[in-house]
Amino acid sequence: MFPLRSWPGLALACLLAVVVAVVVTAVLALILRLIGRRRQWPELLIRHVRVPFRLFLLVIVLWIAVTLALPPDVTAAWRSGLHHTFLILSIATGVWFAAAFLIFVEDLGLARYRLDVPDNRYARRVRTQVLILRRLTVVAAVVIGLGAILLTFPALQAAGASLLASAGIIGIIAGVAAQSSLANLFAGIQLAFSDAIRIDDVVVVEQQWGTIEEITLTYVVVHVWDDRRLVLPSTYFTTKPFENWTRQHSELLGSVEFDLDWRVSTGGMRAELNRILATTDLWDHRTGILQVTDAVGGWVRVRVLVTAKDAPTLFDLRCLVRERLIDWMQRYSPVSLPRQRVELVEEPEQTERPPRARTEEEGRLFSGTPENEQRAQQFTDAVPVIRDVDGHPVAVDPDDPASRAADPDPDQKEIR
Repeated sequence: MFPLRSWPGLALACLLAVVVAVVVTAVLALILRLIGRRRQWPELLIRHVRVPFRLFLLVIVLWIAVTLALPPDVTAAWRSGLHHTFLILSIATGVWFAAAFLIFVEDLGLARYRLDVPDNRYARRVRTQVLILRRLTVVAAVVIGLGAILLTFPALQAAGASLLASAGIIGIIAGVAAQSSLANLFAGIQLAFSDAIRIDDVVVVEQQWGTIEEITLTYVVVHVWDDRRLVLPSTYFTTKPFENWTRQHSELLGSVEFDLDWRVSTGGMRAELNRILATTDLWDHRTGILQVTDAVGGWVRVRVLVTAKDAPTLFDLRCLVRERLIDWMQRYSPVSLPRQRVELVEEPEQTERPPRARTEEEGRLFSGTPENEQRAQQFTDAVPVIRDVDGHPVAVDPDDPASRAADPDPDQKEIR
C-alpha cells in the first residue's frame, strides 16, 4: 500500500475528489428535482447555477486533495505556485457562482410579474429595474473578482499604497476623458429608478412611434412600428422631451375625423358607430362617441373618439372605424360625401334706351369703317351714272332705246 503523500496517493486523492464532486452535484440535483415537482424555482436554479457550481465545487475538492496528498519532495516554489493557482481558480469560479445565484434570485422575482396582462405598468417597471440591476451585478462581480485576483499577487499589494495615492489624479483624468460615457452610465441608472421609461413602454421619439425594447446602462433600443430599431443614448431620455403613451396605464384614447357635406346625417353615423363598436373586440367599452367639432369652409367636421386597451389595438380600432364609416356613407348616405359647390349669378337686364336720330353717315348701308366704305364702292361700281353736259344726272331706262340715245357723250359717265 503506497503512502498518501506520494504521487500515486496524489492521483488517487484527485480521483476521489472528482468522484465526490460528481456525487454531491448528483445528490443536490436529485433533491432539487424532487422539490421541482411541486415548485417552479428549482428548475430555474439548476439552469442558472449548474455549471458554475460544479466548477467551483471541483476546484475546492481538488485543492483539498492536493493539499493533503502533495508529496513532500515538491519544492516550496511549486507548492506555493499550486496553492496560488487554486486560489485564483476558486476566486474566479466562486465569483461566477455568486453572480449566477444573484441572477437566479432576480429572475425568481421577475417571474412574479407578468407582462402578458392588460395592465402591466408595475410589472414593466420592476422588470426594467431588475434588468439594470442585473447588469450592475455582472459588472460588480467582474470588478470584485479581478480585484481579488490581483490582490493575491504580492507585487500588487506592495504597490497598493502608491496606487491609492495617485487615485485622485487618475480619477480626475479618467472622469474628463470619459465624461460622455459616465453621463450615459448615470443616465441609464437614473432611467431604471426614475420610472420615466420602462420595458414595453409605447413612446414617440424623433417623430418615430415604437416600444422600448431594451434599456442598458449606456443606450436604449426603441423597436419602431415597421420593425426597425432606433438606438438612442441614455442621456437622450434625460435631456430631451419625448412622448410616453403608457407611463400611467396602457389604455389610450384615439380620434377619427371626417370632413363631410352639410347634408350629413350625424344621427345615422352615430347609430352606425354604435353598431361597429358592438361587433368588435378591439373596443374596451370606455369611450365611443361621435361629435361635430367644426362647420366652416364648406364642410362639416365630424370627430369620432374611441378607446382601446393599448396602442396597437387602438390603431387597429381607428382603422376599422374609419373603413366601416366610409363604406356606410358610400352605400347608404352618399349625400354625406364632401362636395364643392359653385353658384352661377346672371347679370341684371339693362333698361331700354329711347331710340335716337340716326345721322346721315349712320343711315348709309355701308359706312362707319374703311372696310365698309370699300364694300360700298364695290357695290356701286356696277351701277353707271349718266350726266349731261352741265353735270346733271340723266335718267336712263334700259328698255327705252330713245333714252339710251339721249346720252350725249358716253365718256361723261361717272361711276360711284
